[in-house]
Amino acid sequence: MRSTLRTRRTVALAASGLAVAALIAGCGSSGGSYGGSSGGSGGPSAPAAGVTLRTAQDPKLGTIVTDAAGFTLYRFDQDRNSPPESSCNGSCAVVWPPEHADGGVTVKGIDGKLVGTVTRADGTAQVTLNGWPAYRYAPDTKPGDTKGQGVGGTWFALTPSGGRAGAAGGTAPSPANPGPMPGTPMPGNPTPGNPMPGTPGY
Repeated sequence: MRSTLRTRRTVALAASGLAVAALIAGCGSSGGSYGGSSGGSGGPSAPAAGVTLRTAQDPKLGTIVTDAAGFTLYRFDQDRNSPPESSCNGSCAVVWPPEHADGGVTVKGIDGKLVGTVTRADGTAQVTLNGWPAYRYAPDTKPGDTKGQGVGGTWFALTPSGGRAGAAGGTAPSPANPGPMPGTPMPGNPTPGNPMPGTPGY
């Protein structure tokens, strides 16, 4: 009788030990598969979000700035760069989505000291380049598109220095020196009714 009881105890202890071992192994594999997620969410931890600005060569505009996917980034002349201020909100931001600064910004071919952020009217952070808020253009449907260049005479692709692509030397007009307004006759370009002195036929 005693031999039978000892045998039963041995089997029970062995089974109990196997169950505990299985439980420990299960917890260990579960923790590893979720990559150390915290807070008991039961799901994998998401990778840290971030933004990458890089340069690209456009055959007409020269060196411009794009996002990580190769979409052209633009600046708006009605914004300000000192201090940075975005004036494109509401329906404007639907056509010109701001380049949000989520989780930090990395650069390739751009001076990192020129990169910053500005707080928008809705409280979100937007990437700036030399103080100018950066935007995408919704009608640009594929990387390399530059359909937003020159729209309204106020939207221009960004250069690595924060200037306007296509402008002489890539200069970046400031509110104090915005440059000529669209449609303003330039010297040497007469318009009907306002001929250049000594020009025949007027």
